[in-house]
Amino acid sequence: MSLQEVPVPATILHVDMDAFYASVAERDNPELKGKAVVIGMGARGVVSAANYEARKFGIHSAMPVGQARRLAPHAIFLPVDMARYQEVSVNIMEIFDAFTPNVEPISVDEAFLDVTGAKRLLGSGREIATAIRAKVEAQEGITCSVGIAPSKFIAKLASTNCKPNGMLEITADHILEFLHPLPISAMWGVGPKTAEVLERLGLRTIKDIADLPRQTLIRAVGEAAGATLHELSWGRDYRDVAPHDAEKSISAAETFARDLDNPEEILREYLRLCERATSRLRDKGLFAKTISIKVRFGDFSTINRSKTLALPIDGTHDVYEVVKGLYEALRIERARLRLVGVSLENLSEGAPVQLMLGERDKGWREAEGAMDKARERFGDHSVRPARLVEPKSDVEDGETE
Repeated sequence: MSLQEVPVPATILHVDMDAFYASVAERDNPELKGKAVVIGMGARGVVSAANYEARKFGIHSAMPVGQARRLAPHAIFLPVDMARYQEVSVNIMEIFDAFTPNVEPISVDEAFLDVTGAKRLLGSGREIATAIRAKVEAQEGITCSVGIAPSKFIAKLASTNCKPNGMLEITADHILEFLHPLPISAMWGVGPKTAEVLERLGLRTIKDIADLPRQTLIRAVGEAAGATLHELSWGRDYRDVAPHDAEKSISAAETFARDLDNPEEILREYLRLCERATSRLRDKGLFAKTISIKVRFGDFSTINRSKTLALPIDGTHDVYEVVKGLYEALRIERARLRLVGVSLENLSEGAPVQLMLGERDKGWREAEGAMDKARERFGDHSVRPARLVEPKSDVEDGETE
């Protein structure tokens, strides 16, 4: 084999902003520096983010805001400002793109970067990671942590283990030394239920999983999960960085300021969510074939229902009719609900529009397109469905997806 044929080991970075939402708030308001900052408001809302000062008091994301206030009554609680986070996120992704075209965004504040091909011009993985961290801090005024490894799985674990504002490289010959002592909860795909199954088998660390016979693991957690966990436990992850991966879903959810049990009020909130989600869908030029709803009851129990259509759609009215049907099929009239959500999935671009028998060729889609343009020019609340033009509802943006 010639030198040209020798495969070059991959160098993958996982770059993760530190307490992103709170860091943006601190950057925009320097008086918040050094204080406990929590993103999330309303007695019924949940914590979206907390800076490291707030985390010292046990506050973490997804915690009820009321509980967070009891843990740190002196903390500063701020509303979610997703538009601002998206703005900063765009700037960050542009920084990544300047180092390599192989960028796979995972969320607004993290991404995988394959810098294998960039090393010839820009230096080693550590040198590139150092340059990225310096650029993000200088340009955006926030810090990030970077994991460097031959695979996505190990790079992600490395960044998690060097936060905040750190950098950790795991070379190929040190993967198992780093990986095996970690708890099973660090594994991708190990949630509370899977962890419970594994713990019943006496497994506590990733090495315990690696030492378990593959077939025993498969019998315990299933074919797909077992095979994946076995490979990952030995540090084997063959997935490539997928640049600009297509968006998989668009969702919106609301936590009510008080439990709702009136079907008309609940359907009105579903319409509001449909309007929000489909507006984003149309803005991206996408169509959805699968529509899902989420219902969370007052006791926090949650159910989900979905419907896959013959043809993809993008209209608020069309999506709402599906959502309404899914909700009414639950037959939960007068049940007290804490949260409802809508998710648009199975997305595609440039879907054909097929008219239903007897449908007008001009109607809802044209009206909604005109509404989108009006909102873009005059603001989000400049034009809305008549059913939503009313006094402010009992809804808080405490939980938005």
